[in-house]
Amino acid sequence: MSSPPPAQPSPLRPLAQQRSLREQITAALRDEMMTGRLPAGTRFTVKEIADLYGVSATPVREALVDLTSQALLWMEHNRGYRVPLFTWEHYAEIVDARSLVTDGFFGRLRSGAQRVDLSTLPAIRRRAQDAQRAARAGQLDILVGCDRRFWLSLGELLGNRRLTDYLDWLRVQYWIFAAPYLRGRADIARYCWDRHLELVDRLEARDAAGVQELLRTYNQESLEQMAALCGAPVVPPQRTVED
Repeated sequence: MSSPPPAQPSPLRPLAQQRSLREQITAALRDEMMTGRLPAGTRFTVKEIADLYGVSATPVREALVDLTSQALLWMEHNRGYRVPLFTWEHYAEIVDARSLVTDGFFGRLRSGAQRVDLSTLPAIRRRAQDAQRAARAGQLDILVGCDRRFWLSLGELLGNRRLTDYLDWLRVQYWIFAAPYLRGRADIARYCWDRHLELVDRLEARDAAGVQELLRTYNQESLEQMAALCGAPVVPPQRTVED
């Protein structure tokens, strides 16, 4: 399997004005990793991040500890921190875990064992439009944020905050792996799923079987697209709760 093309971390973007400084730095660094602006393998110290953002070391250190506790950064003794180098096997596990959770939930929805409140669909549809537009335009930085917001809002339909948080954690790792392979390419639209609106349409029609099938297709396409991009073996269809 080929490795991502060599990349240098881009100059970090300004902090957004939201919540505490610790939370701002945590969110900003997570976004930089998800878009490949801080690519896998990048090493940095507390001082380097503090200098880049023009802040004191304390909130930076706290933010880095938060990201490390979430397995989104690795701490190296006497060397600072490093963006994780997720392997193809890690990526396949991420997609498999996501598939098992979503397939199980929508399988329950399909059987009538689960009910969801679809009153938030208009907001989800707007996020779907943003994500689909960015995917088809190949706008990686915009897509990552829109895609994450879409799946977060969709995950809230699960009615289980722990599952929503878990799926979001998988989403962040998914992009940390994928973004370095996509960044700088002119053809990234070929490798980005863009059927967000179709999924919302099926939800609105209360087509639970159609939703479940589309999500299965999405997870398999995620594997096939990235396998083609990074030279990994094509992975067979993933397990489902009915298999």
